[in-house]
Amino acid sequence: MTASVSRVPCTVVTGFLGAGKTTLIRHLLENAGGKRIAIIVNEFGDIGIDGEILKGCGIDTCPEENIVELANGCICCTVADDFVPALDQILSLSPKVDHILIETSGLALPKPLVQAFQWPTVKSRVTVDGVIAVVDGPALAEGRVANDMDALQAQRAQDTTLDHDDPVEEVFEDQIACADLIILSKSDLMDTAGSARANAIINEHIARAVKIVPTSQGKVDPSVLLGLGLAVEDDIENRKTHHDDELDHEHDDFDSFVIDIASIANPDELAKRVATAAEEENVLRVKGFVEVGGKPMRLLLQAVGPRVNHYYDRAWTAADDRRSRLVVIGLKGLNRPAIERILAG
Repeated sequence: MTASVSRVPCTVVTGFLGAGKTTLIRHLLENAGGKRIAIIVNEFGDIGIDGEILKGCGIDTCPEENIVELANGCICCTVADDFVPALDQILSLSPKVDHILIETSGLALPKPLVQAFQWPTVKSRVTVDGVIAVVDGPALAEGRVANDMDALQAQRAQDTTLDHDDPVEEVFEDQIACADLIILSKSDLMDTAGSARANAIINEHIARAVKIVPTSQGKVDPSVLLGLGLAVEDDIENRKTHHDDELDHEHDDFDSFVIDIASIANPDELAKRVATAAEEENVLRVKGFVEVGGKPMRLLLQAVGPRVNHYYDRAWTAADDRRSRLVVIGLKGLNRPAIERILAG
C-alpha cells in the first residue's frame, strides 16, 4: 500500500547511540532542495544536544520553530504523552510542512512508534514514508553494535555464547528488523574486509530485502531517503521483534545524567579526559556544549566510547546558558563520582 498524498509523510530515523543519526539528518536538511521539513528530536538525557545541533544549521526551509525536542524519555515509551502533542504542533505550522523527520533516541524501539500511526487521529493526517536505521560501521566491523560495547566482542554469527537477552543487542536487532533502509555510517573508517564483516552482520538480522547504503559524514542523496511512500504503519505487524509479546519495555539497563564542568582552556585535554572516562567507566556516549576561556565560540563535543570529536559550532549568544554541560550515557551502574573526577581533571 502506498501513502496517500493528502497525508504528510514521516521518516523515522533510528539507530544506536552515536551511530550518526544527527549527522545524516543535518546533511539531509542542507540538501533538501526547498522541501519544507520539520523534525521531532527524541533525546535520552536532560538537555537537548541533538536539537541544538540541528537548530544551528540555519536552513530557511527548516527554521527553529520546525524543530521539536522531546527530552522526557524514550519516544516509544511516551507516544501518547509526548509524540502526539509534538505532531499536533508541527501540523499546525504555517506554511505547512512537506515532510517530517523523527530522530529517535538510541534506546528507542521503532515498532511501538510506528504502531502509533495506526491510531485514527494520527492515521488520517500522517503516514510513515519509511524507517531508516543508522548503524555504526566501524563498530559493527569489530563485532559490536556500538563503538564501546566491549562486552560484545565477537560477531553474533560466530559467537553463540553472547547473551541474546542483552538489552543493547535487542535494541539493535529490533531497529534492524523494522528498517526499510539501513545506513552503514562512517564507511570511510573501514577497509574492504571491515565493510564486508559489517554487511554480513546486518544481513544476518534482516528478514526482508532491505538495502544497505554505505556513507561517510552522513552524505546520502535525499532522494534515497525521502519519498519512499511505503505506508509502513500498514505493514509493521509483519516486522517481528524481540518485544512483540511485551505490553511495555523498560530502559532500566541504562543510566543517563548531566555533569557541569568548569570553563576549559584546552579542548584536546578535555577530549582525552572524556576518552579516559569511556574506557575506565563503561561510558557509551558523551555529548554537550563547553565554554572555552577567551573564545567567543561555543565548543560542541561528542563522543562515542573513546572516539571523541569536538569543534566550534557557532558563537555564544546573549540568550545562551554558557555553562559547560555534558550528557553522559552508559550501562546501568555508572560510577558518577568517578566520571565527574575524570572530567574535572
